[in-house]
Amino acid sequence: MKFTNKKKVPVSITVIWMLSCILTGCGTKQYALTYDPDSSVSSFQMTENMMAQQTSLFAEDLCVVSSDLTGGADVDVSEAGSAGLFDLSQSETLYAKNVHERLYPASLTKVMTALVALKHGNPEDMITVSAASAGITESGAQLCGLKTGDNLTLDQALHALLIYSANDAGMAIAEHIGGSVEQFAAMMNEEAQTIGATNSHFVNPHGLQDDNHYVTAYDLYLIFNEAMKYDLFSEIIGMDSYTTTYTDKDGNPKTFDFKSTNQYLQGNYQPPENVTVIGGKTGTTSAAQNCLILLSKDASGNSYISVILRCKERGILYEEMTGLLSVINN
Repeated sequence: MKFTNKKKVPVSITVIWMLSCILTGCGTKQYALTYDPDSSVSSFQMTENMMAQQTSLFAEDLCVVSSDLTGGADVDVSEAGSAGLFDLSQSETLYAKNVHERLYPASLTKVMTALVALKHGNPEDMITVSAASAGITESGAQLCGLKTGDNLTLDQALHALLIYSANDAGMAIAEHIGGSVEQFAAMMNEEAQTIGATNSHFVNPHGLQDDNHYVTAYDLYLIFNEAMKYDLFSEIIGMDSYTTTYTDKDGNPKTFDFKSTNQYLQGNYQPPENVTVIGGKTGTTSAAQNCLILLSKDASGNSYISVILRCKERGILYEEMTGLLSVINN
């Protein structure tokens, strides 16, 4: 924002002129002024105040946190590498453990994949699956069974990506939106910078292991929060199952029929009393271990994002997430 005085002279120019007059004199008189960084007219103070104002404006509707924050909460997340709970209604961080530590995200990557796809694509776009998208061979990779030449909409691919965590769907989306995986990863990194997720770096759309592919819990909060601005994203992450029909290269019908990987949505784990899990995204690789990000609501309808990264066992992950969500009731 550009501020001006009544004569339309930029304040920045006016301040520089005033400082010049004070420090060097405007005319024949000279004034001695000892430099004091705490002075309200020092360049140090003006720079610091302007930076603080810019940061405040950027984070006006966001939860912020600079260090661990437990608030005296009796929460056991000892097996988690990182954990955070963010109150969206109050723009307040309720709990933070190592939320700025760079860790592997596994399939939580797909939240960013969906965000970039929704920002740059149309759900009705038709995708033709390439050999590269259909050719993932990494052991343990979650696949929905796409074959070369299959045709499906971006909407269908996003459902497979977010509900079933299909890596082949992620590849198909990346090639359709970016033209190549490399270009799509560049778009992911550009979006991360735009929304302030500056401690993350992406090299693929699915989260399969790469040493140069990492996030922080706080950045994931920012990414998830941004993705929720799209109604389709919010709708998909809350679905416990999905069935649809698409076509193969010859136009023959094929069917997706799968359940969510989110164990809260499957009823295998229960959130604390007065807390409802709306949806989220799971992630698991041997390097990232078990990861989970959720959108939840309290009894009054207030919204929360919670995230846990690097938990060694799935059962412990859900137990610690339930404990983290209990902070909502405190």
